[in-house]
Amino acid sequence: MRDAVSLLFIVAPVLLCAQQPVSRADAVAAALARGARIAVGRADTTAALGGVRTARAFPNPTFSGSYTKDPPNYHALADLPLDMPWLRSPRIGAAEAARDAARYQFAFERAAIRFDVDTTYTRSLATALHARLSRRTAEDADSLLKIAELRRDVGDVSELDVRLAAVNAGQLANTALDDSLAALSVLLSLQLQMGLTGDAPVITLQDSLVPPPDSIAPPKPGDLLPVAAAAASLRSAERTVTFTRASRFAPSIAVGFDKVDPSSPTPDQLLPVIGFSLPVPLFNWSRGDITRATAERDRARAELDLTRRETAAALARARRELAAARDRLRRSAALVASADRVAAMALQAYGEGAVALANVLEAHRNAREILARYIDDLAAADAAARTLRWLTTGANEP
Repeated sequence: MRDAVSLLFIVAPVLLCAQQPVSRADAVAAALARGARIAVGRADTTAALGGVRTARAFPNPTFSGSYTKDPPNYHALADLPLDMPWLRSPRIGAAEAARDAARYQFAFERAAIRFDVDTTYTRSLATALHARLSRRTAEDADSLLKIAELRRDVGDVSELDVRLAAVNAGQLANTALDDSLAALSVLLSLQLQMGLTGDAPVITLQDSLVPPPDSIAPPKPGDLLPVAAAAASLRSAERTVTFTRASRFAPSIAVGFDKVDPSSPTPDQLLPVIGFSLPVPLFNWSRGDITRATAERDRARAELDLTRRETAAALARARRELAAARDRLRRSAALVASADRVAAMALQAYGEGAVALANVLEAHRNAREILARYIDDLAAADAAARTLRWLTTGANEP
């Protein structure tokens, strides 16, 4: 027991001597600024923006020159593809819809990162409270052991009470050590999410764990982010089908001039050339490309329907879990004060010789379990509220 207590007082100060106080907002901001996930989402959004710029660009002309022995000898020709409205409009529309989908996905990824850091921060607060509770109960058990030893020395109790108190103190010291290590592990996980080192604690938690508000603000009008992203992907796929079908008829014009050899009687004469070309889908009707684009459109439509149903189910589940967590939290909060009072009265009564040691241990065990359950219920309610807030992030929110 003494070794466990010694190691406990070595581990516990590690959590207390960290340098930088960090609030929940600071942790989220650090994760959004330094995390690798946000960099990937930002790159995807930039790539989608590049796709829009490419789609809006006009096709470049092609210049060619040639020489023939027969007059006119010199030929210069410029071929300019015509970006007709039935080609340009669906191409730009598909790129813009893909950009919208990437933006919605990026916004949802930011919300997911914020949710992950929030829940880790909550878990870190809860494990720190568990560690603090375990240290306090270990100290109380050590005090109870000293009381039992004093009463044995004066002949009030037998050696059995001392042995029982020693076993109880040793078990609680081991529990306190495990809880301190668990709190340290979650704190290091939070530091890794913030882009900090994960080998030693460098932060302390500034915020406290409080019950969630009674109501969650509803999302602004508009689709939720996963649904908005799936709808934008469907629009992009539909425009891609239109563009693929129209691209079979992409006309172009050719303009240029012919010039005769300088040794001819009229060396300065330029002969204008103008032409028009229209591809004829005689052998290749682009059936493969159209089939692939149609399949992508059907897949996007199915994914939109699945996303809507999964999002609705997740929201319903999150609301049920939040309501249940609030009920458990209210019941647990009502028992904490009573259990602590009973434990204190039992310890005082044992010191006065009014009750047996077993009654004291039972009262302390009940108080410890009730308070630990209250901490768990508090963390569960906070996590449920943040889950619902994450799932109800709207596409129109900043």
